[in-house]
Amino acid sequence: MESIRQKQVGELIRRYFGMILTETGTNIYGRGKLVTVTEVKMTPDLLVAKIYISVYGTEDKPEVILLMEDAHTQLRQALASKIGKQMRRMPELEFFLDDTIDEMYRVDALLNRVMDEDKNKH
Repeated sequence: MESIRQKQVGELIRRYFGMILTETGTNIYGRGKLVTVTEVKMTPDLLVAKIYISVYGTEDKPEVILLMEDAHTQLRQALASKIGKQMRRMPELEFFLDDTIDEMYRVDALLNRVMDEDKNKH
């Protein structure tokens, strides 16, 4: 269970990291991709931020995560300049692909197919 402070710091990082991606994201992963921060989970010691990223506009979603990991130092410095006064220590950033919405669409398509097959039987 996350503490109140973990949730506060996670939300702070989610908000500011989203701004950073809006400002500098195209320099990292190129144009034509919509990358959003869906969630940030903090470790209890607040030293690691697990950032969950949702990617649209490309089939090669893990590539975006790899490009962000390559630009880790640049992204961490940009985040530190925005939230440095609000945190004693800047957490390490870990990036994860959030495919919840992709799964939702896949399940929805499966359900629609089952319903269509059911209609065809009757």
